[in-house]
Amino acid sequence: MTSIPSPTPPRSHRPLSDYALTGDASRRAVEMGLSAAEWYHTEVPRKVMKELMTRTDGPAIRDTAIWIVLHILTAAGGIYFWGTLWCVPFWIAYGVLYGSACDSRWHECGHGTAFRTGWMNDAVYHIASFQVMRNPVNWRWSHARHHTDTIIVGRDAEIAWMHPVRLSLKALAYVGIVDAWQSFKVIWRNARGEITGEEKDYIPETEWPKVIYWARVHMTIYGLTALVALGMLLGGMGWKSIIPFMVIGLPRLFGCWHMVMTGLLQHGGLAEDVLDHRLNSRTVYMNPISRWIYWNMNYHVEHHMFPMVPYHALPRLHEIIKHDLPTPNPSIWAAYREMFGAVMRQRREPGYYLQRELPPTARPYKVELHDARAVPERAPA
Repeated sequence: MTSIPSPTPPRSHRPLSDYALTGDASRRAVEMGLSAAEWYHTEVPRKVMKELMTRTDGPAIRDTAIWIVLHILTAAGGIYFWGTLWCVPFWIAYGVLYGSACDSRWHECGHGTAFRTGWMNDAVYHIASFQVMRNPVNWRWSHARHHTDTIIVGRDAEIAWMHPVRLSLKALAYVGIVDAWQSFKVIWRNARGEITGEEKDYIPETEWPKVIYWARVHMTIYGLTALVALGMLLGGMGWKSIIPFMVIGLPRLFGCWHMVMTGLLQHGGLAEDVLDHRLNSRTVYMNPISRWIYWNMNYHVEHHMFPMVPYHALPRLHEIIKHDLPTPNPSIWAAYREMFGAVMRQRREPGYYLQRELPPTARPYKVELHDARAVPERAPA
C-alpha cells in the first residue's frame, strides 16, 4: 500500500463559527482556490461511463414499490396490534422505512438519477423530504453545494463533523430529538417567510418563493395530523390519539438510527479542505439489507467522484475503479472503529485526520502545503 501524505498542514481546533458560509472561512476557501475547484477523478473509458450513467425507471420503481408496500404493511400491523407488545416490531420496522430509508430516496431523487422519468424523481423526492423533515428546496441546493465543495470549510453546508466535535449531540442524533427539532424550526421559520443569510448564499433568489411555499405545505400536513389526533381524543378514542403521530412525524425520531449510523460514516474522521474524494469520503462494504435501505450510498467515494451514476450502478462502478481507491472498510463495525478512534484523537490532537492509503495500482498525488490543495499526478509509466 502507498501511504498518502498529509494534504493539509496541522492547525488548531477551529471554532464552530468558522464553518459559517458567510464568514472568514468562506472567503479564505475562495482565495485558496478550494471553492468550485477541479476535483480528482479516476479515469474511466467514455463508453463505460456512458453506460454506467444510463438512467432507467425499472430498479427505482421496483425498490419504491417495495418501500411503499412495506410502509403500508408495517403501519397496518402497528395499528392492528396497538396496545399490545406485538405492535412494537411493526413500529420499529415502520420507523426505519420512514425515518431512515427516506434519506437515501431524498438523496438519489434529488440528484435526478434514481428514475429516468422526471416526475417520478420529483414525487419521491418530495415525499422523502417531508419524511426526513427537510425543506425540499433548501436541501436540493445545499446538496448541490456539498458536491461542488465537499467538506470545504466555509463552503459546504452539510459538514456533519464540525470541530471540536460534541459527542453528546452525535449520540442524541441516533434518536433524532435534537436534529428533528432543529429541522422543524427551519421549516417553521421558512413558513413564516424568513430565509437566513446562509440559505441565501447557496439558494438562488429565484427559488426563495419556493422555499416558503414548500415549508408551508409541510407545516399544513403537520397541522392536519395534529387535528386528526385531537379529533380522535375528543371523540372518546384517547387510547388511539397518538396513532396519527406514529404514522406521520414520530418515526423521524425513533426510526432515524440507521440513517445516522450510515450517514456519519460518509466523511467522519477524514480530511477537510482537500480536492480528492479519496481523502475525504469513505466506502464501506455493508450487508444487503443496509444497502437496500441506504440505496448503495455506502459506495460513497464512488458517488462523490461520479454523482450522475445511478445508485443501482454504483456496485459496478466500484469494481471498475477500485484499483484507484483506498481499500473499503470491510463492515459497518470496522468503519466505526476506525472513525471513532480518529474522532477521539481529534479531540486530543487538533488538526489530526485519517490519512487514507492507496493501493500500488492507484494514481498518487502531490501535496502543496502552501494552499492546502491535494493535486493528483500520474503514476510513472
